[in-house]
Amino acid sequence: MTLLVIALVAAGASALTFFSGFGLGTLLLPAFAFFYPIDVAIASTAVVHFLNGLFKLALVGRHANRRVVLLFGLPAIAAAYLGARLLIGLADQTAKVIIGVLLICFTLLELSPRLSKISFPPKWLPLGGVLSGFFGGLSGMQGALRSAFLIRAGLSKEVFIGTGVVIACLIDVARLVEYVPNIMAARADLDYAMLATAVLAAFAGAVVGNRYLKKMTLERVQRLVAVMLLLVAIGLIAGVL
Repeated sequence: MTLLVIALVAAGASALTFFSGFGLGTLLLPAFAFFYPIDVAIASTAVVHFLNGLFKLALVGRHANRRVVLLFGLPAIAAAYLGARLLIGLADQTAKVIIGVLLICFTLLELSPRLSKISFPPKWLPLGGVLSGFFGGLSGMQGALRSAFLIRAGLSKEVFIGTGVVIACLIDVARLVEYVPNIMAARADLDYAMLATAVLAAFAGAVVGNRYLKKMTLERVQRLVAVMLLLVAIGLIAGVL
């Protein structure tokens, strides 16, 4: 039963987040935490998230816009370290409320017919990378802010998804510096059958998402991102996530 629940959550979250660009860790961590101690759950989520990112990189990484990756991704990586170090004294829930408010603002941009036509010029991409990495370094919630900026960058759906995957992988590599000690400390307690099941299920979800990519319009991707942003924002402000 445990393996079935983990597999369904991993596959469903991976397929859904293939388009939104974020949410796999947010959805998978509670599922792991329901069955395993929190340290094991965090380590397991990190492994699945990273390996699934590499798998998606192989599927759609070729569509990435290199200029956007550099303008957004490099500041995000640097800011992730700053966020983890400089905001160590800030209450975690305070940071989440700040992120939640930002996400609601981006959601309003997406849902308003008039504002939905506004796009961010390239000069704003480094700021988006800084915000995404900075708050991600503190709370791990960098994917939602990343997608909120990239969806406004005038990219096609393929380029939006591919660029987001490349940036996510870069940030995951940077995070592994901090994740590895936790993973090594928890390795004796890791359920490798469960971990393998989650990784393979996430791969399957990514394959399904990639198959339906051509059928998804950019408008649908934008709407999905808006709904996901709103749900994550409410969860953060309410203290659920």
